[in-house]
Amino acid sequence: MSQVFRDAVSIEALNAMSRNTLIEHLGIVFTAAGDDWISATMPVDERTRQPYGILHGGASVVLAETLGSSAGNLCVDTSAQVCVGLEINANHIRATRGGQVTGTARAVHVGRSTHVWDIRIEDDAGRLVCTSRLTLAVVPAVRPG
Repeated sequence: MSQVFRDAVSIEALNAMSRNTLIEHLGIVFTAAGDDWISATMPVDERTRQPYGILHGGASVVLAETLGSSAGNLCVDTSAQVCVGLEINANHIRATRGGQVTGTARAVHVGRSTHVWDIRIEDDAGRLVCTSRLTLAVVPAVRPG
């Protein structure tokens, strides 16, 4: 897919918007972007592991939705529209106990009313941990007050 983002992606701005949110609490950090993809890392630690010592599947889904939703909103004029999650699925392929995981969201479909994003999450060795697909609805932006 060719260029899908409206403007050049600012990794610094994405990370700044994440402050004081679940994204920051889980240690998710945006790291890179291309014409139709963005990436972020997340630690596998006490915040993201389940009681059996492996990465919690829900944490993987948070990373996937964070990446896909952020990418979708980079494709629209957020003063008029926003992208919100409509459906997400995830297949957990491999357990991981430490280090960090890296997720990359790539555009599958960027339409006027829906987007579809494919998100791959890999461990430090580049092995697939989770694959996810996120469908976003493009809705009117709600103005406060």
